[in-house]
Amino acid sequence: MNDTQKLAALRIVLIVVGLIAVFAFWPLMVLWPSGWAWHSGHSDYPLMMVGIYATLGVFLLLASRDPLKHLSLIWFTVWSSVVHGAIMAVQSFGIGMDGASQYGHLLGDVPALLIVAVVLAFLTPRGEKAHLLPD
Repeated sequence: MNDTQKLAALRIVLIVVGLIAVFAFWPLMVLWPSGWAWHSGHSDYPLMMVGIYATLGVFLLLASRDPLKHLSLIWFTVWSSVVHGAIMAVQSFGIGMDGASQYGHLLGDVPALLIVAVVLAFLTPRGEKAHLLPD
């Protein structure tokens, strides 16, 4: 895959990840709580997470128009996904506040975050390549 193809693929991935962040997190928490929600019962946590990721999603959609002008946002998404996924992976081996096992997250949100990080990191140009590619 050459640099031009990677940039085209990056635009598509930014759109897909942005749309998932905006529209899919809440339904995933409701439909697959053992893989996406970290507790049961009422909490303000899910709405906070949906708000944060929906906001990120909107900015990823905007970045898809010209990824080279938004490299810091893309790299923030990569590294924050790695950190968030790693922390959740460790926490998934514990017992939740409601006494339930958290292993389901090893099949749900943990790999989703790490996959997003790896794909974006692979497709995002670094160093001189980021400045030499045509818009």
